[in-house]
Amino acid sequence: MKNVPVITLKEAVRKIKDGDVLLCGGFGMTGNPVHLLNTLAETGTKDLTYIGNNVGEPGLGGGRLLYNGQLKKMIGSYFTSNPDAVKAAQQGQVSYELLPQGTLGEAIRAGGMGIGGFYTPTAAGTVLSEGAEVKIINGVDQVFVKGIRGNVALIRAWKADTAGNLVYRMTEQNFNTAMATAADLVIAEVEEIVPVGELDPDHVHTQGCFVDYLVQATLCESDLGSSASVKGSLKKVDEARQNIAKRALKELHTGDIVNLGIGIPTLVADLIGPRDGVILHTENGMLGVGPEPPDGSGALVNPVNAGKIPVTPLPGASYFDSATSFGMIRGGHVDVAIMGGLQVDAQGNLANWAVPGKPLLGVGGAMDLASGAKKLVITMLHTNRDGSSKIVESCSLPLTAVGVVDMVITDLGVFEFKEGQLTLIELMPGVSVEEVKECTDAQYVVGV
Repeated sequence: MKNVPVITLKEAVRKIKDGDVLLCGGFGMTGNPVHLLNTLAETGTKDLTYIGNNVGEPGLGGGRLLYNGQLKKMIGSYFTSNPDAVKAAQQGQVSYELLPQGTLGEAIRAGGMGIGGFYTPTAAGTVLSEGAEVKIINGVDQVFVKGIRGNVALIRAWKADTAGNLVYRMTEQNFNTAMATAADLVIAEVEEIVPVGELDPDHVHTQGCFVDYLVQATLCESDLGSSASVKGSLKKVDEARQNIAKRALKELHTGDIVNLGIGIPTLVADLIGPRDGVILHTENGMLGVGPEPPDGSGALVNPVNAGKIPVTPLPGASYFDSATSFGMIRGGHVDVAIMGGLQVDAQGNLANWAVPGKPLLGVGGAMDLASGAKKLVITMLHTNRDGSSKIVESCSLPLTAVGVVDMVITDLGVFEFKEGQLTLIELMPGVSVEEVKECTDAQYVVGV
């Protein structure tokens, strides 16, 4: 069995050249090769293309590279979490390309498996598909996406053996597993290196044939930024939002696999009890999501959800990488997705990821979930702060997905699309049909 060289952080980053395309693992700072990236930030290496879900937080990992001006381009799905990325994009200091999260993961997986590209229904009919080849396959518009490869992959694993076999911990697989296959040179930053034979072959996630170099580096809480604790998990709760969440819960049934978005949908999670038998899915690689850790511990000892908040696993939970997670979504294995919305229109189109005047820097997994879940429920307040309706005749905001919405639950009522017709099927307590009419721009049928 071959031995993979173990090198220092400084030796590792010397292998990265000006102009290289980097694949950088991580979801937020979880599974992020932060020590490699921090060390790279201490060099003069420049004109780099950074490919990853996000570029880290300000002052951490890829965030340091961005701040230093070492990046010429960033390709990913969610850059809005870093204000430095937003500023750099707005000022033209760095170019960027936005891909839906599942498309990003699958493109890297395809690149690593020697596949030139693939067709996906995700993003069809949206601004992210403009200029792309689109085919109708099985009656569905599908967008062609090229496979992605890089010059160097910087990944993070929990354990390695001296042959380069890697084991990831909990939700730290994310993009690392695919990235380990999709670069000319792969450098794995790991918590622990053990002799050959100490890893159970059944538990190896990345095989040693993909890995060129190992670096040992120990994580501490300061390396994880906001993922180190549950700080940011505060939820906006009021009677209106709570009523929406309670009504949404009625759409879930025993055995359903459910993905909950950010905002009002997270309130639904608090209402789900063990007897409900609902299985929560989070797109960063976990099935069987439980509550936040009661002791307030962070991502060093817990998995994280899509909001980058530490959670706990329920009995029977499992972990997997991002490509597999979005395969579950696109493949129709998620029964219900409950998402927030900015606009829903009379044709069942959804807009929930971008607003006028702000750069299009953060789509995340919204497009994948909207087009892939068997049933899509949108939860939102009925009107904006200025009183304008969020249920409109035609969306004016950038679309998330076309013709996908099955139900809309607001603080005024419940709408369902019946044979393609927007239909008011239920009123919230104390609300009249006239009130709904006054606050709704879209044409709809009253079925209450």
